[in-house]
Amino acid sequence: MLSSFRTTGRKIVAMILTNSIGRNFADHAKELNNAVPTEPFFFLKPTSSYIGPGQAIEVPQGVVAHHEAVVIGKNGRDISVKDSDAHIGGYALAIDMTARNMQEKAKKSGLPWSAAKGFDTFTPISGLIAKDQIPDPHNVDLWLHVNGSTRQHGNTKDMIFSIPELIAYVSSIMTLETGDVLLTGLRNASSPTTLAELRLLVKNRVGNFSFRA
Repeated sequence: MLSSFRTTGRKIVAMILTNSIGRNFADHAKELNNAVPTEPFFFLKPTSSYIGPGQAIEVPQGVVAHHEAVVIGKNGRDISVKDSDAHIGGYALAIDMTARNMQEKAKKSGLPWSAAKGFDTFTPISGLIAKDQIPDPHNVDLWLHVNGSTRQHGNTKDMIFSIPELIAYVSSIMTLETGDVLLTGLRNASSPTTLAELRLLVKNRVGNFSFRA
């Protein structure tokens, strides 16, 4: 069952902001003083970093943690943009946690970010959201609330690369398998997290999940 993607999926593909289909929001690229990219850049996170709604994020001592996912429903390689929808099994809300101090150290040394992104519990994610509940995944408002304060608010229409383009690009490099998750990008301004709730608003429908640290 695709609803068990957290245990059956083999990989998390995150666009860069990093791995949240890395720098896929123009505002986030500007925030990091990066040029707006001409092609996607991504990294992989371990599925052991998943936690579900209500579970606790474990922030290691000495680590500063900074804060629409697409669930693949059908295996595919070299998927074309026009065929991508057939490979989408649904959507989810997710947060890509980062040990920012470790990430900065790795960046200065030209090293990968696996450690900064891969801690257990560093990918809080909701359950599966059916495709028919999100008729237009490229026009979805997203909010991140921390301790009752809005820290992030954006719309998926601001993504640099569309979901079909992301699926086509990633699958040209590696096979996408049923249950894999693509993190499409992170919106502006992250900060240390203690309690957060991510809310999704789609045509008067509100979905949310929360986690604690």
